[in-house]
Amino acid sequence: MAFRLRERKLNRSAGGDLFIFSILAVSAAFMALPLVYAVCNAFKPLNELFLFPPQFFVRNPTLDNFKDLFVLMGQSWVPFSRYISNTLLITGLGTAGHVIIASMGAYSISKHIFPGSKLFSEIVLLSLMFAYQVTAVPNYIIMSKLGWINTHFSMIVPAWGASLGFFLMSKFMVQVPDELLEAARIDGAGEFRTWWSVVMPMVRPAWLTLIILSFQALWGDSGGRFIYKEALKTLPYALQQISSAGLARAGVGAAAGLIMIIIPIAVFVYNQSNIIETMTTSGID
Repeated sequence: MAFRLRERKLNRSAGGDLFIFSILAVSAAFMALPLVYAVCNAFKPLNELFLFPPQFFVRNPTLDNFKDLFVLMGQSWVPFSRYISNTLLITGLGTAGHVIIASMGAYSISKHIFPGSKLFSEIVLLSLMFAYQVTAVPNYIIMSKLGWINTHFSMIVPAWGASLGFFLMSKFMVQVPDELLEAARIDGAGEFRTWWSVVMPMVRPAWLTLIILSFQALWGDSGGRFIYKEALKTLPYALQQISSAGLARAGVGAAAGLIMIIIPIAVFVYNQSNIIETMTTSGID
C-alpha cells in the first residue's frame, strides 16, 4: 500500500504573530532590566543613588563616578596596569588551555573506544554535580602541595581541567560522522591533523561557546583563594577594594561594576549566534 505524503504548511494568523512577538518583547525587556539599571547607576550622582524610593533611570547623568575611579586607580601603590595584565594573562591562558585540552580529551573519548572510556565519561559527568564549596578545600591542598600558592598557575591550571568544557565538547563531537574521520585517515592525516582540520571546524559553535563561558568565569575571578601578593592580584580584586570603602564610594562602585561587565557582554554579543546554535543542537545525539 502506497501512502502519499502531503506537505503540511503552518497556518498562523497575524494576530498569533503579534501575540508571540509581544511575549518575546516583554520577556526581552524584563531580562534587560538589570543591565539597564547597572548602566543608569554608573552615571548617577551620589544624591540620586541614595534616593528613597530608588529611581530606576538617571535624571542628571554625570561622569564624576568614572573620574573618581580613575583617580583612585592612579593612587594605587601597585601600577593599575599590573592588575589589568594579570587578568588578561590568567583569562587568556586559562581560556585557551581549557578549550584545547577539553576538545582533545573529548575527541579521544568520543571517537575512540579504549578500556575504561565509558567509566571515564561517567566520572566527568558526575563531577558536574559537585558545587565549588565541596572542592574548595581539596583544591587548596593540591595547590599548596604543588607550590602554586601565590602564583598564577593556581588559577590557570584548574581552569584547564574544568569538566564542563569536556562534557560540552564531547556531546558535539559525538555527532561528527565517523565516515569523515575515516576519509581523513585514508588521505594520510594523523590523529592530531584530523582533530584540528576536520573535527574542530565542525564543532565551531561548541568551542566558541566554551570560550565565552570560560572567559566570563576567569574574568570575574578575583583570585583571593590562592593569591595573596598584591602585585599578582587581578582587576576584579582591585576594583572591589576601591569600591568597598563605604557609602562615599557607592558611585565609584557602580562605575567599577559597569566596567567589569562591559567586556564579557561584548564577547557574548559578538558570538551570540553561535551560542544559540549550540543550545539548539546540544541535546541531539
